[in-house]
Amino acid sequence: MLLICNNLIYKSLNKFFALVFILIFFNNNLNGQAPKKPTSGEIYQMMEKLGFLGSVLYVAAHPDDENTRLISYLANDKKAMTTYLALTRGDGGQNLIGPEMSELLGVIRTQELLMARSVDNGRQMFTRANDFGYSKNAEETIKIWDTEKVKADVVWAIRRTRPDVIINRFDHRTSGETHGHHTASAQLSYELFDKAGDKNINPEQLKYVSAWQPKRLFFNTSWWFYGSEDKFNKADKSKLMGMDVGVYFPLLGKSNTEIAAESRSNHKCQGFGSTGTRGSQMEYLELLKGDMPPSKSDIFDGINTTWTRVEGGTPVKAMVEQAIKNYDFKNPAASIPLLVELYTAIQKVKDPFWREIKINEIKNLISACAGMYLEAKTNVHKVTKGENITVDFEAISRLDLNASLISIKGEGIDIDTTMSYKLTTNDPFKWSCQAAIPATTSYSAPYWLLKRELWAYIMSQIRKS
Repeated sequence: MLLICNNLIYKSLNKFFALVFILIFFNNNLNGQAPKKPTSGEIYQMMEKLGFLGSVLYVAAHPDDENTRLISYLANDKKAMTTYLALTRGDGGQNLIGPEMSELLGVIRTQELLMARSVDNGRQMFTRANDFGYSKNAEETIKIWDTEKVKADVVWAIRRTRPDVIINRFDHRTSGETHGHHTASAQLSYELFDKAGDKNINPEQLKYVSAWQPKRLFFNTSWWFYGSEDKFNKADKSKLMGMDVGVYFPLLGKSNTEIAAESRSNHKCQGFGSTGTRGSQMEYLELLKGDMPPSKSDIFDGINTTWTRVEGGTPVKAMVEQAIKNYDFKNPAASIPLLVELYTAIQKVKDPFWREIKINEIKNLISACAGMYLEAKTNVHKVTKGENITVDFEAISRLDLNASLISIKGEGIDIDTTMSYKLTTNDPFKWSCQAAIPATTSYSAPYWLLKRELWAYIMSQIRKS
């Protein structure tokens, strides 16, 4: 990470490499983090995910409210695009690892959530709701929040992720029995489940996304909502659907609950974390809106989650199935020719939503099959406008395939170099250059804190209450 300062804050160094694979050009966008190095088993799971077109939105109030067991299960077992929508960034919580509070704590908890999702393979979104500390009930919360903006953000999240299923972490019917933020998150999800499909609601969003009506809304209940495990064990669950999320992934050598524990352990400033559990573990869902899945064990039962759900997807479905069937765990690179054909086929799909998502997935899949390692790094973490830094690049193709490095480009940094370098198998290409930080670069700051009028409004509402 780079800190663009006058004095202060963080800015990621993005690096972009373009590689030629079998005469097809791809831009491989890498963030300023350690490059991922997927195993052969993980590549196979990526290939399975390529064939699944289903989406889930999990909704709660704060960082650490999410059920990582369920998120990991849906993302890794069902292969669904699984997004956690945290209405706040946790600014009003406690901090067990440092002195940061309020906005700075929100920055830490935001990063902890992003790290959690990098472990359980979920996605992360937020709204503009402010965590102003403990709230007695949902009515108080909604009074203090800039609720119309928060509602717009929830509608945006639904339209942006197009969930077939929405899952609430909390019960929308229990205002006053728990933290007001918790109940309010469920109430907004319940209210906006239907409104997100109405073109008259937040019509300004329709320049970027389409109206979307999810099919099912659930409440992720548990013993906590019944008062004790004993009461929950004795409760009638005939109207609930249950899923065993304690599955084991042989390709990863981990159970789902172990992955979930690793994910949750990233919430360090809240003191969460565990060594993980193994064995069968049930999660229960109460249907709030929509139709109950016929099997009552699969939230997607009765919903088409194959490529046939989109126009032009039928041939893609057959190609994905062929790629999965022919996958060679000892030689993932053998899949690249068919994956390149798939890339072309997916570009012809009419639905822009799934086309964009699956194009990104297949780019990552091709890079992983190639055993490609791409990295850019610098030994400084804070800079000023106009300053020059040294950036070191490394590219290596660790499997036998025809790949060439054709350009290196930087975003937010003055690097744009054209080259023609054929990558020799397992022979690293290394290159260093001096790059300037543009004088027009903005000072780093968490983007959600840049509009100070929002914070001023929130504080004024707290004072009034």
